[in-house]
Amino acid sequence: MIRKTLSASLLAALFLATPAFAEETTVGRPIEGGSLHEGHLDMVVYYVPVDGGLLEVTATFAPKTGGDPLRVVMGLADDDSVAFSMPGHRGSLYAFSRSGDEVTVSTETDMRLRAEATIR
Repeated sequence: MIRKTLSASLLAALFLATPAFAEETTVGRPIEGGSLHEGHLDMVVYYVPVDGGLLEVTATFAPKTGGDPLRVVMGLADDDSVAFSMPGHRGSLYAFSRSGDEVTVSTETDMRLRAEATIR
């Protein structure tokens, strides 16, 4: 009986450990805006071309519960990608990738953090 319960608990933890993409947007032209609204933060993103073939991507994150917005500005070369979470919001990952003139942004809910909290 204990083995069955333990096996079911481990299986549930593994199921919860898989990240799930919640939302995605693609920006295909300079100054064109995209937005994501899943999770605890709303985010808007746009880019402008800069010297050296880079696209300067600006993303602004606004907490839904109020408070100061957070802004990230990064340069992306063709085929670059990066993923990070925002301070105070470790449960959501934001991934930015560039292919040609398109920048795709997605948010991913990292269920591993929730699974760890449930198991402890």
